[in-house]
Amino acid sequence: MQKITIAIDGYSSCGKSTLAKTLAHKIHYNYIDSGAMYRAVTLFALRHNYIDSSKKINSKALLEALSNMELKFVINSQTHHSDIFLNDENVEREIRTMEVSDHVSKISAIKEIREKMVALQRKIGKGKGVVMDGRDIGTHVFPNAEVKIFMIADPEVRAKRRQDEFSSKGQYFTLEEVDMSLLKRDLADISREESPLIQAEDAIILDNSDLTREEQLEFVLKLISDFHFISKEEQNQQ
Repeated sequence: MQKITIAIDGYSSCGKSTLAKTLAHKIHYNYIDSGAMYRAVTLFALRHNYIDSSKKINSKALLEALSNMELKFVINSQTHHSDIFLNDENVEREIRTMEVSDHVSKISAIKEIREKMVALQRKIGKGKGVVMDGRDIGTHVFPNAEVKIFMIADPEVRAKRRQDEFSSKGQYFTLEEVDMSLLKRDLADISREESPLIQAEDAIILDNSDLTREEQLEFVLKLISDFHFISKEEQNQQ
């Protein structure tokens, strides 16, 4: 069966990464978390003081330092998922903090950074057989992806999921704090000039507010099956 590209876009804390990881493992595809790439750049900027206490970014200095930053994904032997490495350091845990979450939208809005990340994403997915999630995968990174999904969920559900994620890592915030952080992230994502978060015209909406992980997986597997069936029918008609 021919390999395809699967693009999963949507808002923060809609379960994009969880679904994408599970799907990639199920169908033996490579999984690429594009959001982790921007988070890693944000972590790099914070560590090197390219973001000051007033949250102002020294874009010029950061861009000049990008040549000293290497990003790569390595399969975790325990989880069987791809962890992101920043200059040979596994930073999968470090990029999931509230501090990184509060700054990543501004970092990802910088044109030169997006261009660098998109080029890397396209290079990784060049051979197809990839599941990639983010905010502009189906609209900008892989506009010709064979299967596109746009995930949404109720705001309260999203906030509770993110709060639980933080708690599992020993980071404790009120539901109101998490909700406010998500609202700010949403506004930044949909209003930025460079590749804003929008639904691709040919993307299928997946509202997982009340769906289990198993139900979400079955939903996407059905889309993939339908695509291959239609493709086979088209080939038979030629």
